[in-house]
Amino acid sequence: MSKVHFFDKRVFGNFLKIISVISAVFSLVLIFIEIPTACKTASGLLFILMLILIYIANWIWSNKLNKIEMTIDGSKVIIKVGDIFLEPGLKVIAFNEYFDTIVDNVIISEKSLHGLYIQKHLRGKISDLDQHIDRYSFAENEIIGKNEGRKYGKKIQYQLGTICVYDEYLLTAFSKFDMENKAILTMPEYLEFFVNFWDRINKVYALQCVTVPVIGSGITRIKEHKNISDEDLLKIMLWTFRISEMRFKYPAKLTIVIHKDKIAQINLLDIQNAKYGL
Repeated sequence: MSKVHFFDKRVFGNFLKIISVISAVFSLVLIFIEIPTACKTASGLLFILMLILIYIANWIWSNKLNKIEMTIDGSKVIIKVGDIFLEPGLKVIAFNEYFDTIVDNVIISEKSLHGLYIQKHLRGKISDLDQHIDRYSFAENEIIGKNEGRKYGKKIQYQLGTICVYDEYLLTAFSKFDMENKAILTMPEYLEFFVNFWDRINKVYALQCVTVPVIGSGITRIKEHKNISDEDLLKIMLWTFRISEMRFKYPAKLTIVIHKDKIAQINLLDIQNAKYGL
């Protein structure tokens, strides 16, 4: 099933813009060149066929759109398919609320971005990262307390949205864990995360570009919203960014990276035409 309907008004709108340019060019050409009478019918049919092919190509392009750019209250925002680890500048990795580093497919899945970062992209030893987190200058209100009842993993619990800067990575406390070490959030907690997250980003980005994944995709269960899509999550990210006080000053920008396996679920044409910049 295509993400964009064949007769979508935005596809038709883009088509009309293309036709206006083509019509202007043909009008100028026909001032100097006259089509023979015998060829007018064939030329007309050929022109109609060309218009149909242009419309179909425009519709296919709309469905395969994998990068858009927009401006939200003065901040440049790029949304695209890509690999976050290949992006320049600061890269956000969502950890759990304990900043755990044990990749055992129980606490941290080896297939998650969290797990991939620790296993394949962490510079130095895991023990070095653990020491860095332990010694990091968190604000007093970012540390909730110590969960002595937790059997596995770390015990210090951090406020959602808390950020720890490590090399070119921004490690952020995102998912809450239940007693079985399963990531779970309510929608109010998800929104609370972004309220805190954008505020922290504003304090640490130091005019560098920041790349963020679609946070919440795949591993986290949002209570009462089991069917929430990656597109919905992306829209929430953009909405919370817009209402926050976070503003990237030139030349810094925000890039949101979508995994190649997820782009089929996201209609970037919808995202591009939403009024996030108002």
